[in-house]
Amino acid sequence: MKTVFVGAVEGSHVALSAICARGFVPDLVVTLPPDLSHRHSDFADLKPTADRYDIPVHYTAKSDSAGTIKTIQAVKPDLILVIGWSQICGPEFRAQAKIGCVGFHPSALPRLRGRGVIPWTVILGETDVGASLFWLGEGADDGPIAAQARYAVDPDTVTARELYDRALQALTQLLPQLLTQISEGDIPAAPQPETGISLCARRRPEDGLIDWTRPAAEINRLIRAVGPPYPGAYTYSASGEKLVLLGVQNTALQGYYIGLPGQIQAIEGNRFTVACGDGKCLDIINWTGADAPPDLHSKLRNSE
Repeated sequence: MKTVFVGAVEGSHVALSAICARGFVPDLVVTLPPDLSHRHSDFADLKPTADRYDIPVHYTAKSDSAGTIKTIQAVKPDLILVIGWSQICGPEFRAQAKIGCVGFHPSALPRLRGRGVIPWTVILGETDVGASLFWLGEGADDGPIAAQARYAVDPDTVTARELYDRALQALTQLLPQLLTQISEGDIPAAPQPETGISLCARRRPEDGLIDWTRPAAEINRLIRAVGPPYPGAYTYSASGEKLVLLGVQNTALQGYYIGLPGQIQAIEGNRFTVACGDGKCLDIINWTGADAPPDLHSKLRNSE
């Protein structure tokens, strides 16, 4: 069975390594050139893994380009695996695979189709989440399900990193199993339900700017949602330094501190406590961007 692998992020690297280790070595890897790595905060260079297994690599900025389609066409693939590729693959691209094109999505489809799914999952406080392999179609993440894993998470503590790793763990199990099924002639394809559909909009780094007038629970979720492997939630100190907040906890002594939204209420070592818009406070336990915590009773702000 001839396959082409398309991807450019950490999940792509994990998936490619997993299927190669199981003997499903693709005939071609299609990926972004390193000079376009800025497109993804979790960009991964697939060439070292491809070289290890003597897989040809085709670099492209656009999977639907004539050159890319011609290169894929020369392989005459039975299957194209699109894992960690943010572009929608058009009809001509999909037509190159005799069996079809399989995509990966870090949600329990049909819920949370679209972009920025892991951050949105945390922001929305989802509890029943999952990961899906599906057959690419005309729309965004709307094709028949080939395989799916579901799992529960704690919406009050889960981070983007934890969700990302959980999705990759599911991917490394689901994808080799699916390739085994397909190679044996079993091609699972369950239509997605017509109910429970939602579509996530793209998120940008500037969406991580913290508004301290919002409730503490909302800010807590934002910090956990856009932390590693994403750019991070951020704010500015009174002196204009950009602070990227990477770790957060609810303050144990709620009701003890009284202050303005964004005001520093306490400092302990490298940790500091901030008041939020609903009067509750958050402990910032991990952050970057300055040599020392903001001054006591100074106010964080949303611009330099």
